[in-house]
Amino acid sequence: MRFEPVSHDPRGATSTVPPIPPNGRHYHPAPPPMAAPGPVPPVAHPPQPAAPPRPRVDFAVVRELRRELSERLTLWQRGREFTVAEEDAERARLAVAVVSEYADATRRAGTPMPAGEERILLDQVTAELVGLGRLQTLLVDDTIEEVHILGCDTVRITRHGGGVDWAEPIADSDEELVEILQAAARRAGATERSLSTSKPTLDLQLPDGSRLAAVYQVSQRPYAVLRKHNTLEVSLEDVAGGRGDLDEMIDPLIRDFLRAAMRAGLNIMVAGLAGAGKTTIIRALMDEIPADEPYVLLEESRELLPARRQRKHRAVLSFEAREGHGERGLDGRPAGEVSIADLIPLSLRMGVLRIIVGEVRSREIVPMLQAMTTSRGSMCTIHARTPTGVSDRIIELALSHGKEMTVEQARRMAGNALDLIVYVTVEDESAIGGRKHRFVSHVEEVIGVGEGTRITTTSVFGPGPDGRAVPRHLPERVRDELLRVGYDARLLARYIEAGVGAWRRPRHSRLGRRG
Repeated sequence: MRFEPVSHDPRGATSTVPPIPPNGRHYHPAPPPMAAPGPVPPVAHPPQPAAPPRPRVDFAVVRELRRELSERLTLWQRGREFTVAEEDAERARLAVAVVSEYADATRRAGTPMPAGEERILLDQVTAELVGLGRLQTLLVDDTIEEVHILGCDTVRITRHGGGVDWAEPIADSDEELVEILQAAARRAGATERSLSTSKPTLDLQLPDGSRLAAVYQVSQRPYAVLRKHNTLEVSLEDVAGGRGDLDEMIDPLIRDFLRAAMRAGLNIMVAGLAGAGKTTIIRALMDEIPADEPYVLLEESRELLPARRQRKHRAVLSFEAREGHGERGLDGRPAGEVSIADLIPLSLRMGVLRIIVGEVRSREIVPMLQAMTTSRGSMCTIHARTPTGVSDRIIELALSHGKEMTVEQARRMAGNALDLIVYVTVEDESAIGGRKHRFVSHVEEVIGVGEGTRITTTSVFGPGPDGRAVPRHLPERVRDELLRVGYDARLLARYIEAGVGAWRRPRHSRLGRRG
């Protein structure tokens, strides 16, 4: 084929906990006296790096090159037997050849193509062939944290650090956008997913680990939200300030406490708002599970188990919920549906001590809590607006299990099943020129059942002067379990008396609060 140039726009070792300074504070400047209310003064804050400009792509060229690539791949497939790996390798080779030929043609025409633009063109052509289209542009941009696609031509991007900007249209029409989303549904995940007139909503994990939620027909236009997970491999040391590209979400004191909690087989619930970093904390805790220990992982769509971790934890049993399709049965559920609640009883028969649920958000919380009462080292995440609201959220979800569940039963069940509740806080100051701050603000020990509707807890770690968790009380109910694995919680007593933590870096806040 002769191409004519087309016009286009060019992980870690355990570190020692820092000693308490003589003045009992880790960051010596004393807080200034209270002043009269006034405008928030600017706080010195490291500038957020601007997103690198990305060359624009002529999608007429992309479609033409995709057609040529498809034709060549069809010719290669004809009359031969091949494996999926061989097909993928040949597709990649042909894509490089087709794009290189086009780039050569543009050079001969006097408009050489920069290497960066050629690489993006290659990514787009490959993406078009496998059905992801221009969505691939967003997947390969590491500066992106979240994308809201509000129709084909309204694409709002949130970048790391809180910056917001608007991207080029994701498709030429809403119909093409729906086709891209449907292709993603067909290709992603181990279980069947769909976006159709009978199933107008979609929730799945993309091949790079990103989460995609979409809806159409019941909305004015097709909408989609893409949440990228750039910390698929993470340890407790990483989130304790050991990696410069991550927020310091815990300090060495919390790190060592959670590490001992995992060794002791305590049941842990990680709570917080959406986007606070609950999944990151769960991944870091999972990194503490011995490589040869079998455990069950249950998720609506797989995101907690990257391929590299599965190579480390070779004995993990990973289950994924399955959507139902077709007519609903007598139980009101579509045929073929397999939920997390269905999988938990099966997990208990797998002979494992740990069961990990990516997120409890409905009636599955009851079998999850029941499983925790007969297991050790199990974990889950839950959405909650505030630390004090976690108890109410647990009871609210438990009551959705059925009419036989009561508040008293739910409270007693949670008090017997849970050992620790870790609350992750997110504070977004991007609207006042700051950034998003993600950190653990509470580690609550579940004592049991108290009066009223609340689950009785003790704050082992609670908010310090800057909101981040510092030691508050020595653990009570789980003290012996921690001692059996070599952790003496009495080392926290010095920090409790001083009222400080061991955070490695000060927290810069636009509101003037500092650690």
